[in-house]
Amino acid sequence: MKAIIHVSLKKAILDPQGKAIANALKSMGFDEVEEARQGKVIELQINGKTDEARLKDMCDRLLANPVIEDYRVELVA
Repeated sequence: MKAIIHVSLKKAILDPQGKAIANALKSMGFDEVEEARQGKVIELQINGKTDEARLKDMCDRLLANPVIEDYRVELVA
């Protein structure tokens, strides 16, 4: 089984990398871009079964900073 963790900054947190991405795209002629938010994706290959609570514990303790980041867990068979 594979767990895919999508981590992104909370909306209230400034995202300087996202702002730089949006500005660069606009300067390249992609005027339709209004805003960009940058994040990360972590893929975990899971040996055996695990439950969502255990994955949440992994995220809260190491994979994401719950003070400034949101995350979403996706399980793929």
